[in-house]
Amino acid sequence: MPIAQDNQTLTRVGPGTPMGQLMREYWLPAAKSAELMADGDPVRLKLLGEELIAFRDSAGRIGVMDHRCPHRCASLFYGRNEENGLRCIYHGWKYDVDGNCLDQPNLPPHQVFKDKIKAKAYKAAERSGLVWVYMGAKRPAPPLPSLEATMLPEARISIDFVQRECNWLAGVEGELDTSHIGFLHFGAVKKEHLTEANTQRHALVNRTPEYIAQETDYGAVYAAYRPADEGHTYWRFGQFAFPFWTMPPINPFPENILNRAYVPLDDEHTMIVDVYTKNAYQALAAATQMPGATTRIYQYRPNTTDFLGRWRLAGNNTNDHLIDRHKQRTESYTGIEGVQPQDQAVQESMGRIVDRSLEHLAPSDMMIARVRRLLLGAARGVAQGTIPPGAADPLCLDGVRGGHFVAAKDRDWLAALADQRAATAMAAE
Repeated sequence: MPIAQDNQTLTRVGPGTPMGQLMREYWLPAAKSAELMADGDPVRLKLLGEELIAFRDSAGRIGVMDHRCPHRCASLFYGRNEENGLRCIYHGWKYDVDGNCLDQPNLPPHQVFKDKIKAKAYKAAERSGLVWVYMGAKRPAPPLPSLEATMLPEARISIDFVQRECNWLAGVEGELDTSHIGFLHFGAVKKEHLTEANTQRHALVNRTPEYIAQETDYGAVYAAYRPADEGHTYWRFGQFAFPFWTMPPINPFPENILNRAYVPLDDEHTMIVDVYTKNAYQALAAATQMPGATTRIYQYRPNTTDFLGRWRLAGNNTNDHLIDRHKQRTESYTGIEGVQPQDQAVQESMGRIVDRSLEHLAPSDMMIARVRRLLLGAARGVAQGTIPPGAADPLCLDGVRGGHFVAAKDRDWLAALADQRAATAMAAE
C-alpha cells in the first residue's frame, strides 16, 4: 500500500476512521481527577476528534458526554452542575452522568418525553488520580488496563499532563527512538563528566547502539545494546503497549515504574499523560547534574476553558520553543531547557502530521517501523471484527516495564530482561 495511504490510516483518529475505531477499543486517560470538583464547573475535553464535556456530580460521579444538548445542540459547557445532574441553560433540560434525561421543565407534564432522550455519554472511571474514558461499543466496558504505575495508590505516584501540537504518532515514535537521548537531551555531556556511579554513562560514552525488537501479546518490546565493562552488555529496554502507551528506559530497571500515554485529542493535537512513582526520576535527576545536561522542568501557559486549552507548555512554535542560541553555543546542545520541551520542539517542527514519504529510516528506527506495521494490522483487523492486542486481556500488562541495566554478555536479551523482572519482584516482596 502507498506510504501516503498508510500514513493517513495511522494518523487519522476521528469517528469512522480505522485508527479511531482501534483507539475506541481501549480506555483513554483523559483528565486529572483534581480537575473536576463535585458540582463544579464543567470542563471541555477533546478526545479522538470529539468535542466533549466532563463534570463531577453532587455524589462525586464523573460524567463525560458530547457537549451538545440533544434538544437544540446548545453547549452543555454552560450548563448548571447541580443536584446530581447537568442542566442546559437554554431550556433547562437536565442529564445525569450516564446521559439520561432527568427533566424537561419547559414542557407541560403531558408532553414530557424525557425517557426517550439520552445525551451521547461515554463510560468514565477513576483510578489513582486519573479520569479514564471508554469510547467504544463493548457492553460492559473492558476492565481498566493493568499498567504498573496506574495501579499504585495516588499517594505514591505523580501525574504530568503536557499537550503537544502534533499528531499522536510522532510522540510515540519519538519515545521508541532511544538513540536520540545521546544527542537531543545529553549531547553536550563530555566523557570526563561521567562517573562510575552514573547509570547513563554507557549510553553517553557510546552513542551508536545496536537494536533488537520483538512483538508481544500487548504490542512490542525493544532494546538498544552496547558493550559495557568487560564481559558485559548495557541494555536499554523499552515497551510499546496498544494503543499508545510507552515505557521508556529512563531509569535503572528496578526504579523505572513509569507509564506514558500519547492520547490523541484530534489529528493534530496530543495529550501526553505521564504516570510514575515519585522517585522514578531520581536517576535522571542525577544525570542532569552533569555539565551540559538538561533538567526536567515544565513551564506552562495558563490553562483556558477551550477544548485545546489545557496543559500547554510556554515554549511553542510561535516563540521558537524559547531556544537560547547563546546557551546552545556555549553550554547546551539544544539551547532548549528541559527534556519534554526538547522533544516537543523537534516533534512539532516535523509538522502537525508528518509527511512520512520524505523519511529515510535507518537501522536505529527498527522499533518505529515494527510498531507502524503492528498498528496498521490492528486497525485493519478491528475494521473486520478482530479483537486488537491487549483489549481482551488487560492483565497481559502485568509486570511489563522498561528500564536499563547491565547483564552478562552471553545472556540472551529476553532472558536478561526476565532476570531483571524476577529480581525486582523478589526485592518488592
